[in-house]
Amino acid sequence: MIIVLMGYMGSGKSIIGRELASVFGYEFIDLDDFIISNEGMSVNKIFDSKGEIYFRKKEAQYLKEILEERTKIILSLGGGTPCYGKNLDLVLNNKNIESFYLKTTIPELLKRLRSEKNNRPIISHLDTDEKLIEFFGKHLFERSPFYSKSDYTVSTDNRSTSAIVEEIVLKLI
Repeated sequence: MIIVLMGYMGSGKSIIGRELASVFGYEFIDLDDFIISNEGMSVNKIFDSKGEIYFRKKEAQYLKEILEERTKIILSLGGGTPCYGKNLDLVLNNKNIESFYLKTTIPELLKRLRSEKNNRPIISHLDTDEKLIEFFGKHLFERSPFYSKSDYTVSTDNRSTSAIVEEIVLKLI
């Protein structure tokens, strides 16, 4: 079985993924980290030097590679991964995959990301809460229809990592 986690940045995909991997004894793969490792540069550097189209092609290539070559993994997708090309189809049409949308509301995203926005280049230039809220709202409006096609939706607002992991485990057994 492969467990795929999707959702917006700040939804907890990486922290939940690591904990799930520990519970199941599976390997944890963060797709963005996998891309960084294979390309030898950060996602931002790839965007700056090679462009978004190059990044999206590599993202699709590595996603396909991981899903074809590995089993017993917890895979955390980038926030935009399900929204491009055939990436979502690769996940949804694989009978060995259980997919989860880690759903997080805008107020919760603001609470989580406000203090770490300088570590998130895509939002580091947004200097007010209002601008962050507008940015999150626009992205969630565009991306939620893709995320919502997951096998399961799990709300992450005001919940501990262990409570979210427990809910996911219970849905799988």
